[in-house]
This record gives sequence, C-alpha cells and structure tokens, in this order.
Amino acid sequence: MNMNPSRKSKKNGISAREKTYDYLKTNILSGHFIPGERLAEEHLAEELGVSRTPVREALHKLEQEGLIEPLESRGFRVPQDSPEEIEDLFDIRTVLEGYTLKIICERITDEQMAMLEEIIGKADDALRRKRIDEVFQWNTQFHDTLHSLVADKRRFHSLIVNMRKYVLRYRKDTLRNLGAAKRAIDGHRQILLALKLKEPELCERVMRTHIRQSKEDALQTNREAM
Repeated sequence: MNMNPSRKSKKNGISAREKTYDYLKTNILSGHFIPGERLAEEHLAEELGVSRTPVREALHKLEQEGLIEPLESRGFRVPQDSPEEIEDLFDIRTVLEGYTLKIICERITDEQMAMLEEIIGKADDALRRKRIDEVFQWNTQFHDTLHSLVADKRRFHSLIVNMRKYVLRYRKDTLRNLGAAKRAIDGHRQILLALKLKEPELCERVMRTHIRQSKEDALQTNREAM
C-alpha cells in the first residue's frame, strides 16, 4: 500500500490518514492482527508506505476506541478481550439482529429466501468437506444477505454492519470448531424457516436464540485461548 499523507486520493478523495486508520481497524477486527501482537509505528509506516504521522494518529484513535492498548515500552498491542466485553458485544447484537429479522420478515421475497437456502446448502457442503474457511465465508454471506434487505434504512443498516465487524473476529475463530460450525448452520436453517412462516415475533425470537448460541461458542473459544 503506497500512500502519501499530504495528498488526497484522486479517485475517491480519501486521505492517507483515513486509509491508514481504515486499514489498521479492518485488520484488527478481521483477526489479521492477533491478540498480544505488537503494533509499532516504524514497522507499520514502512509496511504501508506512509510517514509515521498518519500511523501515529490512527493508533491513538484506535486506542481511544478500545481496540488496542499501549505497551509499557514503545508501541501498542491488540488486547485479549475479556469475557465481559464479549458478552456486551453479543448482547447488543442480539437486540439489533432480532429486530432486524422482524423487519425483514415483512419484506423478504421468495427469490431472496431461495438465495438464503442456497447459501445454507453451500455452507453445509463445506462443513461436510471440513473446509472451515469456506464455512466462515458462507456464514458471513448469509448475514450480509439479510442485512442488505434493510440497506434502505441507512443509519440502522450502518449500525448493524459496524457491530458485526466487532464480532466477526470471534466468529472466525469459533467456527473452526466443527460443532460450533454445525450449530451456526442449524441456526440459519431455523432463521429461514421462521422467515418462510412469515411470523415476525417468531423471527425475532429465533434470531435472538441464534446470536445467544454464537455468544456461548465465542465465550468458550475465548476461555480455551486464555
């Protein structure tokens, strides 16, 4: 990545400061930077092809957001999230996703349900072949497809998408467990069935149950990593 912090991108007008921040945040949330990994200004600036100024600003901003923590020596590291922090994130997601599915229930088409069914089938096939990375991809696509159905509610959609960025890193690790991956796929089948029944209250309950199960799997993975 080659960026000059004093210039704007001609294509989209995004500054190098913004690009640096977005790049680091995305890699933290995706799990590319693992808990305990040291993030040093000099190394990151060299890797990204920018001066240390936008890197320093991005790191301090990420620290304020609680995504990294300072080291006693120079630099920062990605923290190991506590069980309480994981619970908080998933509890918030439970409310958001449950309400989202309630809305989707009243607007989803047969074609869109067929698309979700196809995604579940591909995830199931990947699980049988023990292609865990593919299971994660199809799991992500399932929820992305659902969220696209409320994209017209721009602020609400943005809130859901941002929240999922924070929990995806946990799901990626969790779904490496075959039992958790199977539970996720079974949960998606229950969600699709509720949508087919066209019962909004049922949809909300089923989604909340699915996210709560995801939380339990994430907490178990966190405990095993500590």
